[in-house]
Amino acid sequence: MPLAQIYVWKGFSEENIKKVIGGVTKVFVDLGIPQEAVEVIINEIPKSHWGIDGKPATESRPGAGPPQ
Repeated sequence: MPLAQIYVWKGFSEENIKKVIGGVTKVFVDLGIPQEAVEVIINEIPKSHWGIDGKPATESRPGAGPPQ
């Protein structure tokens, strides 16, 4: 049973979470894995706890945010 863990910034919309879960599941189904065997976990991380370029994302990407 495949388990996919996806990490996104906190604030990712419920609609986009559903799209990601469906899309990741479809990839495995297309590989012949039964849909009911696929598990997807979405981990929302505060932007201040996500490091990019040696700094928190709040500093290195101040205008960026999760898709709404």
